[in-house]
Order: sequence, then structure tokens, then C-alpha cells
Amino acid sequence: MAEQNLIQISNDVVAVIAGLTASNTSGISSMSGGITEGFSKRVGGKNMRKGVSVEVGESETAIHLRVIVEFGVPIHDVCRRLQKEVKQAIENMTGLQVIEVNVKVEGVEIKERANHFDEESLENGIG
Repeated sequence: MAEQNLIQISNDVVAVIAGLTASNTSGISSMSGGITEGFSKRVGGKNMRKGVSVEVGESETAIHLRVIVEFGVPIHDVCRRLQKEVKQAIENMTGLQVIEVNVKVEGVEIKERANHFDEESLENGIG
């Protein structure tokens, strides 16, 4: 009988690594929780998986991030750096191969005035 050694890494672990890495990436203001953000704040407090969804297989993973960027940064550069840093962190910490890191920019935050502009507020003429 052959002995099998199995290591499984949960979706939550991968999501927390991605969320922490994204939150520490220069030019990223915060993660976007989308529609459920208000509900999760009321129920669970600070959630390191906010704005992150993952698909974890036996040896590969795919990451999907929803972010708010700082106003004035070159968004494409920030997102490429974010993709690289998240991929590197997950691969180094878990040994999983990251096959994709998708980034959706859902808003822009102006730090000095603490105003937040996202898709919904812009569509509704609020800002």
C-alpha cells in the first residue's frame, strides 16, 4: 500500500494572502467589497478577504481582485504591479501555481479630502 501525503490549502488562506498583499501594494487605496460590503461590515467587522475571490485546485489557483485605487496614480502600472506581487506572494507562501490574477478597478479615492468615487456614485451623479 503506497503512502500518500496530501497538503491542501483552503480558498480562505489564499484569499487572505491575496488581500493582505493587495492592501500593501502602493497605489491601492483599499479593496472593494461590492454590494455585500455594507452587510459584511455589520456582521463580521474587518474582513481580509474583502474584494478577493479565488479558485484553488490541487496545484493551481486563480485570483480575482476588486480594488479602489488612489487618485492620480497610473492605474495600469499599479494593476500590473499588483498582479505581480499577488502572484509572487501566493506562489512563495503556498507552492501553488498562480495561473491568473484578474483585477477589476471599481473606484478611485482622493486621499487628501477622503472622498470616494465608485461606479455606483458616479452613475448616480453623487461624489
